[in-house]
Amino acid sequence: MDSIIITGLLAYGMSGKVFHAPFLEAHPGFRLHAITERNQKKAQQDYPSLISYDSVEELLDDPAIQLVVINTPNFNHVEYSKRALLKGKHILVEKPFAATAAEAQEVFDLAKSLGKQVFVYQNRRWNSDFISVKKVIEAGSLGKLNEVHFRYDRYRNEIGPKTFKEEPMPASGLLYDLGSHLLDQAISLFGKPMSYHKILGKNRVGTQVDDYFSIHLSYADSVNVFLHGNMLVADPQAAYVLHGTNGSFIKDRTDVQEDQLLKGMKPTDPSYALEEEGMAGKLTLIDEKGNKTQSFIAAEKGKYPELFEAVYESLTQGKAYPVKEEEILWQLEILESE
Repeated sequence: MDSIIITGLLAYGMSGKVFHAPFLEAHPGFRLHAITERNQKKAQQDYPSLISYDSVEELLDDPAIQLVVINTPNFNHVEYSKRALLKGKHILVEKPFAATAAEAQEVFDLAKSLGKQVFVYQNRRWNSDFISVKKVIEAGSLGKLNEVHFRYDRYRNEIGPKTFKEEPMPASGLLYDLGSHLLDQAISLFGKPMSYHKILGKNRVGTQVDDYFSIHLSYADSVNVFLHGNMLVADPQAAYVLHGTNGSFIKDRTDVQEDQLLKGMKPTDPSYALEEEGMAGKLTLIDEKGNKTQSFIAAEKGKYPELFEAVYESLTQGKAYPVKEEEILWQLEILESE
């Protein structure tokens, strides 16, 4: 493939404006060529050279486009993935990739039959807070892990305006919205669980979809991982809590990339992705004599640009993309389970 990947973006809502366009513009290996905007034409204000198509069909028919970013509402990810593949495009698909593992497998199989690549956009693997957690685990300082908690707390009592998240349709509700992030993080660290148990709840007045979830993942050697999401938490708890035979690590949700991007900061800004002071994770260790020591571990920068670099290297150099097909299938099996 050519060294410059000509790319099309299917929407310019928050996802397109915040999570995709700035990185495609900043990376020298991509050229953001076209976008779909059915109503308001806003993208050209930010990217004057961009072609703004009125429909997905027009964009997919553009022969110059090699990679299509599918960042449309959840329920049509599979349909647009198939259509883009059949038009000869590689695809980068927002989470949740599909509503079911069977649908996801259909897309993966179609891509293989056509010689095209599928990339799933699981950006929270590149959060500064999660990178800290991963480094602590890999260092082995906690000893054998026994209890791990990942959680996503928010307080949003109102029913949101996005119908594809708030109405009962495929891949709607908090489980698919935030559970896909937490499951991806857990699976990337620990692999496929031996078993799992899931609880869903509906707590907001008038809600038609789940706004609470708790998932217990059981792994070998008595490693238990708990994932929680709740839209009615006025006082958010620590996002990451890890306990092992040698100690504990506690880390708040401190990644700043989304907030910075929402405020218009570019990924090339020197201040991009740097956590604020005082947000370091706390590591508590107990030595062989029972002595307790505490230290604070400052996070590295968040690394969303590395996701796009991974897509680029896979397309141009054949390197393996970090988010594996089987990991997405395991994730969806849990998400869709009763």
